[in-house]
Amino acid sequence: MTYCVAIKLNAGLVFLSDSRTNAGLDHISTFRKMIVYERPGDRFMVLLSAGNLSITQSVRELLQVESIKDPSGGEPLSIWNARSMFDATRVLGATVRRVYERDGVALRGADVDFNVSLLFGGQIQGEGMRLFQMYSAGNFIEATQETPYFQIGEAKYGKPVLDRVIKPQTPLQEAAKCALVSMDSTMKSNLSVGFPLDLAVYENNHLQSDKVVCIDQDNPYYRMMHNNWGDKLRQVFDSIEDPVWDDTQTAVPLKMPSARHGTLKKITTPDEKLI
Repeated sequence: MTYCVAIKLNAGLVFLSDSRTNAGLDHISTFRKMIVYERPGDRFMVLLSAGNLSITQSVRELLQVESIKDPSGGEPLSIWNARSMFDATRVLGATVRRVYERDGVALRGADVDFNVSLLFGGQIQGEGMRLFQMYSAGNFIEATQETPYFQIGEAKYGKPVLDRVIKPQTPLQEAAKCALVSMDSTMKSNLSVGFPLDLAVYENNHLQSDKVVCIDQDNPYYRMMHNNWGDKLRQVFDSIEDPVWDDTQTAVPLKMPSARHGTLKKITTPDEKLI
């Protein structure tokens, strides 16, 4: 399994991925899930991948050289000459379908699903930043103001903090911190997600980035964040009053009649019916 998150903000983009693959308890390996494509001053793009490792590696390899027909009649489009992130994402979708055409039948014969999920975002000179999520069929959706982040892989554990913090106006550094907390929460609850992590932060209109870092368990910032997040969560938890079940005075009683629903009925004999 894996976990990747990509965030689109007014100020820029944040990408974070783990690097653990799991083919059983006795076969855990490290494979990087992030790849950065950069031509300074022209384009900056990041691809995150999850799913069947053989499929994602094939997609990444072919994407370097894949091209599709230009509807305007020009030279075939690739990620290196596409004039928009939408066109570059179309090339990525065509690459996914090409791998399916090549390997799909054989995978089905081996009872293996064609399972691939991708996040692809960045900026090409002449247009604004864009972020896309792609599915196994090569179809995709784009991030919006209302949905400024995407997750793939083991997403559920890291989602709550993103929902509470991330909005288009969130500063880049705060969003990077939030992504790391999201990853830390995921690794705390799921052993199939693990170090090292790859983090890339892109500032709007820069068309390049020097904020690309590999993070392992000895990284001082990550250790500080991990410890503080756990301690602060415990402090907040302890600050919430315990529920009161007896007649002790409290401003927030728990055992109160519901205005909309009755108390759960107890079954006390074999003959009683729930309804």
